[in-house]
Amino acid sequence: MTLPPLLVSAVALVRDRRVLMVTARGRDVHYMPGGKIDAGETAAQAAAREAREEVSLVFDPAELVELFEVRTQAHGEPDGRMVHMTVFRAQTAAEPEPSAEVGAIHWVTTADADRCPPAGRAVLERLAALDLID
Repeated sequence: MTLPPLLVSAVALVRDRRVLMVTARGRDVHYMPGGKIDAGETAAQAAAREAREEVSLVFDPAELVELFEVRTQAHGEPDGRMVHMTVFRAQTAAEPEPSAEVGAIHWVTTADADRCPPAGRAVLERLAALDLID
């Protein structure tokens, strides 16, 4: 039996050739601010909601720019369970603040790929290929 893919959205907030990532409380893995797309929600709406919930940033879904989709093995899921992550470029002058579910925020480059699950590593590679991060 093939498990359906996890459909998720994330925001890529890039500053000074680094991208914002977070760690959950008590965990060491860096991941993109984002999460599962709820029923009746667009990918952009999910990305905006998750950014607000995780890093206290408010984005208008209509102003998020879709960059790419990453499809890879889902972290912490059974072999063959894929994640399909739509990544949106976000811009704001506001400072991200970790929420209750986020332990810390990090500004990362490809040098931090070893701290990321497969989807996060793929996002770093794609952002570097677009010459957005180092």
